[in-house]
Amino acid sequence: MGLTVKFIDMRNELVGYLEGLANPSYQQACWVDGNCPKGIEHDEFDYVVHFLFDDTTLSSDAEKWVGLCLRNNQEAAAIKNICIKIDTIFQKYGYELTDAEYITLPEWQTVVDTTISALEYFK
Repeated sequence: MGLTVKFIDMRNELVGYLEGLANPSYQQACWVDGNCPKGIEHDEFDYVVHFLFDDTTLSSDAEKWVGLCLRNNQEAAAIKNICIKIDTIFQKYGYELTDAEYITLPEWQTVVDTTISALEYFK
């Protein structure tokens, strides 16, 4: 299983973002249509991006977060892989698309599939 984490709330936030990234139905309903599940007032792809790329260094140095919000190097590698898939989309299409546009890109399914695989490490 690996190490325990120092920042459990941050880990829970990360896992919540991953669960959203892994669920196209959630993305359409909540991110696009604004019909989020009970207990979630609002959510959008931008929140995921800010968490992974701006608010933390998970996208560039996930290994640094082992013991903080990641339990082991497998989780770090999984996060890094997701960030690479997202960044590939940004490099090709830019940063200004709407959530509806991002989730309909041909490459989006790769983000979803990579995240589904990554979540296996977070159980």
